[in-house]
Amino acid sequence: MANVRIAGTGMTAFGEHAGRTGRDLFAEAGIDALEDAQLDPDDIDELYYGNFMGELAEHQGHQAPLFAEAIGIDAPATRFEAACASGGTAVRAAVQAVRNGEADAVLVGGTERMTDMGTAGATDGLSIAADDLYEIKAGMTFPGAYALMASAYLDAYDADADDLAHIAVKNHDNAVVNEKAHFQSAITVEDALEAPRVASPLGLYDACPISDGAAAVVLTSESFAADHDLDAPVTVTGTGQGTDNLALQDRESLYRTPAAETAAETAYAEADITPADVDCAEVHDCFTIAEVLATESLGFFEPGEGLTAAKDGKTTRDGSIPVNLSGGLKAKGHPVGATGVAQIAELTKLLAGTHARSDALDDPSVGIAHNAGGTVATATVHVLERTTEVDA
Repeated sequence: MANVRIAGTGMTAFGEHAGRTGRDLFAEAGIDALEDAQLDPDDIDELYYGNFMGELAEHQGHQAPLFAEAIGIDAPATRFEAACASGGTAVRAAVQAVRNGEADAVLVGGTERMTDMGTAGATDGLSIAADDLYEIKAGMTFPGAYALMASAYLDAYDADADDLAHIAVKNHDNAVVNEKAHFQSAITVEDALEAPRVASPLGLYDACPISDGAAAVVLTSESFAADHDLDAPVTVTGTGQGTDNLALQDRESLYRTPAAETAAETAYAEADITPADVDCAEVHDCFTIAEVLATESLGFFEPGEGLTAAKDGKTTRDGSIPVNLSGGLKAKGHPVGATGVAQIAELTKLLAGTHARSDALDDPSVGIAHNAGGTVATATVHVLERTTEVDA
């Protein structure tokens, strides 16, 4: 299989973009990624695009060709939808296309516009990623769903819900210097514990914000990178995807995420690494409990041990496995179609030493991106590695 290089990254600020359209946001991120790669739109063989709620948020379906046009790309364009893992699945498909020799250069990105929908509208829109017949019609929303998962976890391990606050504090602290982050202010454990409850045991600071934004990366074959003399020191060496039952009541456990476990096992095997080789990770922390489940599914901690990792300093900037140095979804923001691609962009900069939090890492070589859809009915995991040579 051909090695897949990351030649360029682009990202809008995540937050509220009143008056801007999805195509406008995507054009900003996509053009920035092309400029970072020093490539032209004509160099791109395929455009892969992640989006979840375009029809609901902007009354706009069939976005892929429209957004390709916004960047000036005249190449096959395909949209991927897997709820909040839409971006991750688009990245996985792009990696496979380059590996298989179907394309030499792919621009893969994602966009979501959500803030114009308001809190109630966005919450309702996001809920369609759950089972309509058995969950949505019963009044299920994702704060409620993750509260059920958190309660099951706490009961299973006789754990303390207050430990979740340390995850929120960590990720807000990481985002302070991230100019692209939705929230760039620190909070305290007391702030998190005293915040209003959203769905017990989860409070306001346990949940990510409703965000607008876009992200894009340019993936190329190693031969293309060499032929075009591209500065592309980061390689995608592993990719995996897993699936679980959509409705929570149909699962064997509410506090394990086997879709992510499967995706991680596949990605690790392809890259020929183990969890012990990973230097940093960007994981899908739509709620603080989601970071706990992600770090356990990725094999960083045994089941029941991920909850206290932030409190114990294991996942902080100076810990053994820094998690969400970007601020994660919790503080960087979560424009759902863009999130999985943004994780790749953040990790690329961390491994290349150009990220605002690069000083937290000592010569990192391996990063992991974990992107989840719904209550982790879909999960993708990507392994990124820093390399020094590009072979023709």
